[in-house]
Amino acid sequence: MPEHYQVRVSKDYLVFCSGHFISYEGDKCERLHGHNYRCAVEVEGVLDENYYVFDFITLKKRTRAITDELDHRMMLPTKNRVIHLDESANSIRVNYKDREWVFPLGDCVLLPIENTTAELLARYIGERLRDDLQTKFKYAPEVMRVEVEESFGQSATWMWQAT
Repeated sequence: MPEHYQVRVSKDYLVFCSGHFISYEGDKCERLHGHNYRCAVEVEGVLDENYYVFDFITLKKRTRAITDELDHRMMLPTKNRVIHLDESANSIRVNYKDREWVFPLGDCVLLPIENTTAELLARYIGERLRDDLQTKFKYAPEVMRVEVEESFGQSATWMWQAT
């Protein structure tokens, strides 16, 4: 087996302060609230001709671009089976049973996920980052991990491995 290396980025600016709520147990829905999320990314692989797994600076910049899109937004899942979204020109109406919220469209980010859990936010960020690195830099890590911490000591990690 060839040598294997890992790089990790976790910076104070890889954060996003966002509102959300999740559905759970099939028929329950949290109250609207928010978190000061923190993100960390790891990629694993062999060294390139520069003796890098991948450039730290580029990895930080690309991760920050994604987390900045989430910052100061209301995160809404577009694939949730019990939370319904109705988008108009300037607003988005959100319904869960007899509860309803209306948000300015520009204050929201519509995420193609089932729920805005830390686990699925980690997957969303990871898939976006993996695709971005492949498209823009022709780089495909052997393993990628994205950790999303929603409060101190409470985080979820998504891991992807090339086959």
